[in-house]
Amino acid sequence: MAEFYSNFRFILVPILCWFGIQLFKFLWDLFTLHEVNFKRFIGSGGMPSSHSAIITCVTTMIGRSSGFNSPIFALGVIMSLIVMYDAAGVRRAAGEQAKVLNEIVKEKKKTLNQTPEEKLQEALGHTPVQVFAGAIIGIIVGLIA
Repeated sequence: MAEFYSNFRFILVPILCWFGIQLFKFLWDLFTLHEVNFKRFIGSGGMPSSHSAIITCVTTMIGRSSGFNSPIFALGVIMSLIVMYDAAGVRRAAGEQAKVLNEIVKEKKKTLNQTPEEKLQEALGHTPVQVFAGAIIGIIVGLIA
């Protein structure tokens, strides 16, 4: 158990970074859209990417702790690239597909005089700029922590 607590900051700091970004997204929507949207705390998508921030934060912390030439840091870099590629690629494409499917269902229900039930989640992924911004925030937090 002592080993777990000795590395606890490698868990706590990225989680706090994620929470800070999600809080920012919630407050941004509150002030710009004038609406309370609690889904912003746990939902994906938007500026900046909390996924990118978390992974680059912990990778940067590992680099500072174990050395930027260590194998574990190299693993962190590879994992960071995979997470960021997924956020801007696969998950973004899934979000775009959800938009199209929601529109198809909406039009089909309209022609049948029915109301659509539940929509697919459209904000799944990130733009490359959102991913980059999240990565920069994560690196900065990882360097400060």
